[in-house]
Amino acid sequence: MTVRTRLLDDGVRSALRALGAAAKQGLGDPDLAELVQIRASQLNHCAFCLDMHLGIARKQGVSERQLDLLAAWEEAEGVFDERERAALALTEAVTVLTEGFVPDAVYEKAAEFFDADGLAHLIALIAAINSWNRLMVGRRIPPGSTEW
Repeated sequence: MTVRTRLLDDGVRSALRALGAAAKQGLGDPDLAELVQIRASQLNHCAFCLDMHLGIARKQGVSERQLDLLAAWEEAEGVFDERERAALALTEAVTVLTEGFVPDAVYEKAAEFFDADGLAHLIALIAAINSWNRLMVGRRIPPGSTEW
């Protein structure tokens, strides 16, 4: 396997941490923030971020049922409320960008549950975790690593 750098500039690390912290604080729902970050990390196959955010979610008391069924949230009727489902749909749309943009229907559904400030923080959180995922996957940082 190719040797990859473990280096991450301190300024980049600090900026991303600050972005994520501000987005989480503005969202005001720590459990939802972890579900969003876990779902994006699943889509991006980021083992490092999955390991980290699953641990945080468990410590916060997010239900094991939600964590177990998060990858199939659309099919898991009654496990996620409508607000969570709207946030997860937006997470997938922003993370994958299948159509090259976020579909209006997905955004409009999220707007039913989040005001403009909440949407701004939610999208910022999704952008932050996607950046972290790409930094970790691109360098193949293993779960639990302290060298990054």
